[in-house]
Amino acid sequence: MYDAAKLLYNNVSNFARLASTLVRLGEFQAAVDSAHKANSTRTWKEVCFACVDGAEFRLAQMCGLHIVIHADELEELISYYQDRGYFYELIALLEAALGLERAHMGMFTELAILYSKFKPQKMREHLELFWSRVNIPKVLRAVEQAHLWAELVFLYDKYEEYDNAVITMMNNPTDAWKGGQFKDIIAKVANVELYYKSLRFYLEYKPLLINDLLAVLSPRLDHTRAVNFFSKMGQLQLVKPYLRSVQSHNNKAVNEALNNLLTEEEDFQGLRASIDAYDNFDNISLAQRLEKHDLIEFRRIAAYLYKDNNRWKQSVELCKKDCLYKDAMLYAAESQDAELTEMLLRWFLEEGKKECFAACLFASYDLLHPDVVLELAWRHNIVDFAMPYFIQITREYLTKVSLLVISFLQPKYLLTFL
Repeated sequence: MYDAAKLLYNNVSNFARLASTLVRLGEFQAAVDSAHKANSTRTWKEVCFACVDGAEFRLAQMCGLHIVIHADELEELISYYQDRGYFYELIALLEAALGLERAHMGMFTELAILYSKFKPQKMREHLELFWSRVNIPKVLRAVEQAHLWAELVFLYDKYEEYDNAVITMMNNPTDAWKGGQFKDIIAKVANVELYYKSLRFYLEYKPLLINDLLAVLSPRLDHTRAVNFFSKMGQLQLVKPYLRSVQSHNNKAVNEALNNLLTEEEDFQGLRASIDAYDNFDNISLAQRLEKHDLIEFRRIAAYLYKDNNRWKQSVELCKKDCLYKDAMLYAAESQDAELTEMLLRWFLEEGKKECFAACLFASYDLLHPDVVLELAWRHNIVDFAMPYFIQITREYLTKVSLLVISFLQPKYLLTFL
């Protein structure tokens, strides 16, 4: 009967019916030719499904190319192939269809889903080429179920879900983490808490790269919180480059952390430079620690800090203890405290430091009382050491007396002299 129907349908040019008849006769090539002439979606589907059942996948693909361009027919075609286990043949069909002029989002999306299940090695290339033409939320679910973490991060990035991308990389670093990509994405996240989670992640996974990460995060990072975190983890030394780079903000926590590191490293020159440049730190607390340091240069910095905080007596006493005579004289003179200066003079004499006594007379020239100096020099039999001071004092007093005499006798001359 099918042979008779074939002749009748051929004679009346009913190609749709002819194609149906031919597939029942097993003449698949002829059925495809008739489907071309009928050019009906229904006919294409009938012939395609028959070719699939007959394992004529080349012919089925030829028919399928006319079906997949219709988005509402795509799901039925995919289900037909998948229900029969012909996954790779379906992938080949969709790959061939991508170049069609009427290719649509559904085709790219379904192919991506198939790749995630059956050909994960081709997934990344497909996404890089066609990420803008797939339904990203739908593909995201498939990729996550397939545990394709690198591809999942790629899609999150393109979909602007930066928080999820960062979380995925931190949860699956072996497959998903890439240094450059992580730094690019972390700078775009909305949840700043992820910054601190990423710091912990880097400490555990890539500690030597943490300063590169901090350079990216620093514009939005709470430096006080960051310093507290690294201090708690005992890793301040590791992030010293970061501390130096952000010290220009003159943040108290940063300054104190860096000063402590410099003290531990016994870098007194670096510590002095840091103190001079950035003053937002607990001066007294640092001074109290430094005055007990084994190295004299750090104790010298302690005296310097006491001086900056107007603790002149402590500063001078510390200098005396460490035999920093020059510093003691300078700080006493800077204090503008005559009593402190005279105490320093007496100490020099008690210690037999006659040269220091003479030097101190000129360092604190304006603060000293000549009668006190004369008494000390006479009592200790060092008038010779004080003589330059008295010569200068005498000259100064004679000049003043001369000016007074001139002013009394010739007032106009005094004005000219002045």
